[in-house]
Amino acid sequence: AEAGMAEAGMAEGQGPAAAPAQEGAELAAVIGATVPTGFEQTAAEEVQEKLGSASRISRDRGKIYFEVPARGLPQVHRLRSVDNLFVVVQEFKDYQFKENKEDALKDLEDLVKTLPWTSPLKVWELNNSLKKKKTKRKKHNLQSTASKEKLNNDGEEEGTDEQDASKQEDCAQNAARVEPVSEQDTEEPEGVPSRHREEEEDHEQSDAKEELQAGSGSETKAGEGKTGEGDAKVLKFRVTCNRAGDKHSFTSNEAARDFGGAVQEHFQWKADMTNFDVEVLLNIHNNEVVVGIALTEESLHRRNITHFGPTTLRSTLAYGMLRLCDPQPTDIIVDPMCGTGAIPIEGATEWPSCYHIAGDNNPQAVKRAANNICSLLKKNENKESSTSLGIPLDIIQWDICNLPLRTGSVDIIVTDMPFGKRIGSKKKNWDLYPACLMEMGRICTPGTGRAVLLTQDKKCFAKALSRMGHIWRKGQTVWVNVGGLHAAVYLLKRTWERAEEKRSFW
Repeated sequence: AEAGMAEAGMAEGQGPAAAPAQEGAELAAVIGATVPTGFEQTAAEEVQEKLGSASRISRDRGKIYFEVPARGLPQVHRLRSVDNLFVVVQEFKDYQFKENKEDALKDLEDLVKTLPWTSPLKVWELNNSLKKKKTKRKKHNLQSTASKEKLNNDGEEEGTDEQDASKQEDCAQNAARVEPVSEQDTEEPEGVPSRHREEEEDHEQSDAKEELQAGSGSETKAGEGKTGEGDAKVLKFRVTCNRAGDKHSFTSNEAARDFGGAVQEHFQWKADMTNFDVEVLLNIHNNEVVVGIALTEESLHRRNITHFGPTTLRSTLAYGMLRLCDPQPTDIIVDPMCGTGAIPIEGATEWPSCYHIAGDNNPQAVKRAANNICSLLKKNENKESSTSLGIPLDIIQWDICNLPLRTGSVDIIVTDMPFGKRIGSKKKNWDLYPACLMEMGRICTPGTGRAVLLTQDKKCFAKALSRMGHIWRKGQTVWVNVGGLHAAVYLLKRTWERAEEKRSFW
């Protein structure tokens, strides 16, 4: 692989002249992607379909790995089922950690010098030049998006939501950065203990600031002579360690600190926790060690939503749920409890030949969802050259138990049921769930209709489903982790049984 290195770097913004050189040697990248736990298979299918690459699903849940030529990076960023992307520097399937803490950490330090950094850094550079192109175009509205991150127009705290925390139970404690958390200015949402927030959440606040600097056009080159002499500016970096398993003698903080020290020495980069150019990832899962370099500053799951509610669903999870029910052109897809609209917005973006109807009983939620749809329409208008078409999506305030929809008129129902934590209560769910399933059964087409429902109140759901066995049959169940809560996504198939008509008083 070494041979092709020199050419690959030339594509960095030197115009057409650089192109022929690149054809000779193709720079390949092994990409790692974090995905919502339980939807690894869905993500692998999407990668196969859109990139033609086979994926390996990691034993460490919530991650997949696949190989693409570096020129395929733009398509990689368009994947809908992945949260964060990184380029793999090297992975060790069965890394033997020493018993003694000092020895184990020393080994990690020594590892830095032996790793094949060259290619992955080229990929990182290429990825940066792609981001620059985007930033140049968007520079004028960066300011506003950055400030929007901090405070949404309802004035409530932003940036993290119940649905957004730890993807891995066992590694939650170790979502660490190199230095103690004190210098991170992330706002803490109520009710989510800090250890339960995935690392990417920790990064998010600092990313808005970082993006502003990214636009300043400072072309950065990595690994140009190890000391950054010449015109290359000294890069700032941080190491994020993610550790799971009970056999290690060290904490993720210690690993990040020592590994980071060695990276600093090796490249002569400068450590900076909040305003970094390069984020080096050290993922340790039992005896599996993966070293990577982050390619996303901000998790891709935030892509559609500008107005967050208390329980906004990740777009990536919404995508996984929609994909489970295999939408066909002209299907009518309803989200009867849409909250801020994550599911229908993802649906309308990815399945524009279906008609998406969203509703909620909470006027505040409907307002937020409408705002999110408006932002999307504006974004579509701004896309140069595209004739701005509408989005096949409508939003309505309604009562979930009395939907203004004709019996048997809906093909697919996809919704995030109230968990009874932030919204509603477990007690209310005992009445609400059966009533919902009944009404969903009424509007859904017998025989072909299907529903994909996410809930954490599994006991209550199972009970409700057993009472509705005549209209709903359970298909597969996907176990997911939503904001540190164990939840389940159920695929239900509508039986051929006719539902009660709602024509009481005509």
